[in-house]
Amino acid sequence: MDTYKEIFLMQQAFATLFSLTNKLQIQGDKSIGHVTTRQFMAMTAVAHLAENETTLNNIARKLGTSKQSVKQLITILENKGFLLSVPSQQDKRAINVKITESGKQVLLQASENGLFFLEHLFKDFTMEEMESLWSLLKKLYRYDGNEQDGFEEDSVLEVDENDQETQTRVIKEFERRRNQSKNRG
Repeated sequence: MDTYKEIFLMQQAFATLFSLTNKLQIQGDKSIGHVTTRQFMAMTAVAHLAENETTLNNIARKLGTSKQSVKQLITILENKGFLLSVPSQQDKRAINVKITESGKQVLLQASENGLFFLEHLFKDFTMEEMESLWSLLKKLYRYDGNEQDGFEEDSVLEVDENDQETQTRVIKEFERRRNQSKNRG
């Protein structure tokens, strides 16, 4: 009888994860602003790769998706003027993707909005629960033997003094909201 429960739990976990992914994408799209959640994550992937490593294959690997899917996202973002594709200096068959100045501004604004979305999303989670959830999600990700190429390293996107002031302001507001939420709970 434990086998039936195990199958039930796997089905429920998968169905919940599938539904949650769709829900997060819809709500994220509403919260982030000028780009969709998928477009934002594509730009974030570019920002977390070294300049000479921003190929479609590397972006796809970081996002856990196909090269074709990334190509569609990059084309949309290029048409909006947020990204630029240039021939790779290292591999003549590949292209590297660069974030334009307007793309950088959109990415920073989306990051600000995204941070407040995440604050709302995780307001009822303790630090330990978030660490456990992240650990379990990484474990689930590697079901096929492939590790996630995550976003743990710092962004390589250069920020100027105004951008740093914005980041400092956002972090202070984030901390204020988190403390306010904890005091209510």
